[in-house]
Amino acid sequence: MYKDIIHYGIHFIVPVIVALLFFKKHWKCALGIMLLGMLIDLDHLLATPIFAPNRCSINFHPLHSYYAIVLYIALLLPKKTRLIGLGLVIHIIADFTDCMMMTW
Repeated sequence: MYKDIIHYGIHFIVPVIVALLFFKKHWKCALGIMLLGMLIDLDHLLATPIFAPNRCSINFHPLHSYYAIVLYIALLLPKKTRLIGLGLVIHIIADFTDCMMMTW
């Protein structure tokens, strides 16, 4: 239960905080773009079963692979792709935290 609160808290609350703190004028647009980072979970549809509660998605699903994560971090550098990169990196941090909590 607490795992889900932390996991989904990072997925949804952290982008709100980042948008409000760093993109004050256009926080709604920034938040919307960052939340689009959730779309990488579509790669879960390629797995069998689609949802496995004790499976770590990091490096299991293609859009959660180490190669993809390097790309997401690189998207943080250019100003034009920074919001997309932020959304994706926040998503990966949420999933990584979830993976770390599996070992508790």
